[in-house]
Amino acid sequence: MKTALVILNWNGEKLLREYLPTVLKHCKNGVADVVVADNNSTDNSMQTIAELFPELTTISLDKNYGFAEGYNKALSQLKEYDVYILCNSDIMLKSDAVTPLINEMEKDPQIAVVSPKIKSLLHPEDFEYAGAAGGFIDKFGYPFCRGRIINTIEQDRGQYNENSEIFWASGAFMAVRSSVYHQLGGLDASFFAHMEEIDFCWRAKNNGYKIAYCSNAEVFHLGGATLNQGNPRKLYLNFRNSLWMMLKNLPSNCLVIRMLTRMTMDGASALAYLLQLKPKYFWAVFKAHIALYTNLARLWQQRKLHSIPHTKIPTGMLNGSIIWHYYVKKHKTFFPF
Repeated sequence: MKTALVILNWNGEKLLREYLPTVLKHCKNGVADVVVADNNSTDNSMQTIAELFPELTTISLDKNYGFAEGYNKALSQLKEYDVYILCNSDIMLKSDAVTPLINEMEKDPQIAVVSPKIKSLLHPEDFEYAGAAGGFIDKFGYPFCRGRIINTIEQDRGQYNENSEIFWASGAFMAVRSSVYHQLGGLDASFFAHMEEIDFCWRAKNNGYKIAYCSNAEVFHLGGATLNQGNPRKLYLNFRNSLWMMLKNLPSNCLVIRMLTRMTMDGASALAYLLQLKPKYFWAVFKAHIALYTNLARLWQQRKLHSIPHTKIPTGMLNGSIIWHYYVKKHKTFFPF
């Protein structure tokens, strides 16, 4: 399968200098063609690539389109490939992580997306927050992973070394069939950044495709290189995009009750931020809800574009609350459900 590994870059010159050589090393000999798509960086990213990696294929975008639309713009120019590997600029490869993902896709034509095992670059014995050993979600739209629930991160002791179906793959590093990517319209550009890969995987599942985890593909992710975990902007995007994603993808029979429950839980979170004297976080949640109300018509139209099973609980969705399991039942590590 002809594969393009595409790194979407924005002002990542230092990251490219440090980590791009590791990607090139493990993608040679036909494993994948490496492409850097630049979101109109204002640093010396493109000059650095021209000087250090003159043989590399590059795509220059005319402005910063964010993660979602940036990839849509770039991948629209690469339709000759069978598979895309979406790869962050802060990913280090220590081995060939592409071939195992492609092998999983070749085993089952219904697999649309494959995730590797994602480890922490700074603490290589640990899983990494964004993806770990495969993404899952609860019935109220809160994502979690095998190897990372809420803020508890596990060490990799081989406990998640079996390949399996999951709910979502991290956009930090994931393989996706190009045919499915374009069939579903790519990532939702309105998300700008954060959770767009979960929304994409959910849409793929609603259309009968599978999302898979491949344990023998391993990558190392720096994480937080664009917006750190405590950034109010990131908090706003996560809350807003989660609500948008739920409205677009939840089955009709549970849409209203789950949306109302999630919005109530968000209100409790906002109040907690206010009591902790974190007004910027409070306003981030508040603005996320305003963004839901002001985009209802558009989101409803998007919902109607794709088939949504009426009652089926998709593989990888917890039929309960991960918040309840974590804070009340004290489940700090992944558990069967």
